[in-house]
Amino acid sequence: MQFGVFSVGDVTPDPTNGRTPTEHERIKAMVDIALKTEEVGLDVFATGEHHNPPFVPSSPTTFLGYVAARTERIILSTATTLITTNDPVKIAEDYAYLQHIADGRVDLMMGRGNTGPVYPWFGKDIRDGIALAVENYALLHKLWREDVVDWEGKFRTPLQAFTATPRPLDGIPPFVWHGSIRSPQIAEQAAYYGDGFFHNNIFWPVEHTKRMIELYRRRYEHYGHGAADQAIVGLGGQVFMRKNSQDAVREFRPYFDNAPVYGHGPSLEDFSRETPLTVGSPQQVIDRTLTFRDHFGDYQRQLFLLDHAGLPLKTVLEQLDMLGEEVVPVLRREFDAKRPAHVPDAPTHESLKAARDAAGASA
Repeated sequence: MQFGVFSVGDVTPDPTNGRTPTEHERIKAMVDIALKTEEVGLDVFATGEHHNPPFVPSSPTTFLGYVAARTERIILSTATTLITTNDPVKIAEDYAYLQHIADGRVDLMMGRGNTGPVYPWFGKDIRDGIALAVENYALLHKLWREDVVDWEGKFRTPLQAFTATPRPLDGIPPFVWHGSIRSPQIAEQAAYYGDGFFHNNIFWPVEHTKRMIELYRRRYEHYGHGAADQAIVGLGGQVFMRKNSQDAVREFRPYFDNAPVYGHGPSLEDFSRETPLTVGSPQQVIDRTLTFRDHFGDYQRQLFLLDHAGLPLKTVLEQLDMLGEEVVPVLRREFDAKRPAHVPDAPTHESLKAARDAAGASA
């Protein structure tokens, strides 16, 4: 079971003092958070990709390449790579390059994004969102697995005898998660390729998330990649902790009430009841997260959102300390004890290479 954090990289005023960090401060804070993620013993740090204010992570490979040079162990991922508006040729080359820099500690989460105006900024039409996701990923998948590619599609110019460089490290493409909140077509896409499916369920009730994951699991089995309960599932979550739950609620409430995404809507109590948001003690976070297995089955990756809504860096680093010291060790033990032997771990570069080599040796 992999545990980590993801950042959407929002630049949001702190509602308790009105101060807005500069873009420089926010970028450097994300670096500090990524480094702290490794320090406290977590497995994954993932950054979003946005091309509009008030967000800063417009160049994930630049950021992750820098973090790769300053870390040794954590997996560096994206919390969405925009498969719709990025050229799949550039994705293929950028992330293979990052693979080499990071010695394989790289995977990606493909997504369509949730900001409509991005599409025309990159010469695309939002009405083609699903079709772009399907076609672009088909090309990306091919570019990473075939040395010489001839290809023609609807949304970009044809390729003739094209080789993406560098080639993936050890001939093993980065593992791909397909991230979606509401689109069954993306769950189908993940199942078709035998890739991972990540449901960032931070805004949605259990019933919706369960339907999406069950669809992915059924189709994963249908396409012959393994039993439904062996499908590779990841989940999002949001937490804010203090030793005493009353202190956590009191401190987090102004951030929740003024958050750019869900502020000025349902109350903190209503939102916490209807979504995975957990504001309370470390034990409450443990108890709530353990229920995810009851709802969705055994899964492989759990990422938490910690650094949003204007929370100051000092507070986020305190949250990471609690997560690493008090929460994740218990979750690891509990999840590992309950997971059947036939349910796989999340793929890594090392595990994919070992499986490839073992298959070659037995052929």
